[in-house]
Amino acid sequence: MITVHSWATPNGHKVHIMLEECGLPYEVVPVDIGAGEQFRPEFLRVSPNNKIPAIVDDEGPDGQPVTLFESGAILLYLAGKTGMLLPEGDRARYAVLQWLMFQMGGVGPMLGQNHHFRLYAPEKLAYPIQRYTDEARRLYGVMDRQLADSAHIAGPEYSIADIAIFPWLRNWQNQGIDWADYPNLKTWFDRIAARPAVQRGVAVLADRRKPITDEKARENLFGATQYQRR
Repeated sequence: MITVHSWATPNGHKVHIMLEECGLPYEVVPVDIGAGEQFRPEFLRVSPNNKIPAIVDDEGPDGQPVTLFESGAILLYLAGKTGMLLPEGDRARYAVLQWLMFQMGGVGPMLGQNHHFRLYAPEKLAYPIQRYTDEARRLYGVMDRQLADSAHIAGPEYSIADIAIFPWLRNWQNQGIDWADYPNLKTWFDRIAARPAVQRGVAVLADRRKPITDEKARENLFGATQYQRR
């Protein structure tokens, strides 16, 4: 059994989708990041960076329990555990890995900043909104060009690269994006969204997440609480 400490965010959904695609048994431990549960000592023991998701696998590589944090590392671990969604051949494998890193280094951080300044910042500041909206559009353009000649992000086969990127594009309407500008990416997005395992994955904890409206949640997510040493 794999225990998933998670919440209904793009990074959480990556792991939920992967577990559904692989058919692995798992149980979810909700970590309400608006309520500050990511700072609890018991969660910090599995995720020292106080970020979701994190997993505990009772049957690790040596038959002993293993804990992992960082969604990209978890995707790689689950792919290795099951032999699924990461090609064996070197050329195809590295193609997937480069697009996984593209998500981790670009799509996630930049779209996250885009969301913050467009939706959550206490002041609507023109410069960061324009900067991160422009970067979001650039990244969408990179993916759209890639998908002009490829069925999936990293090549002909569905992989962890697709799983990593897809959840971050679900809020495209809040990112200043017009799908009409990215027809190849939109076709891919719709095809991934139609997968049953993806639909099950994005439904995990979705009913628990609420809009960020109260000051306590804003403080836990964006305030000084984030930066306290623990």
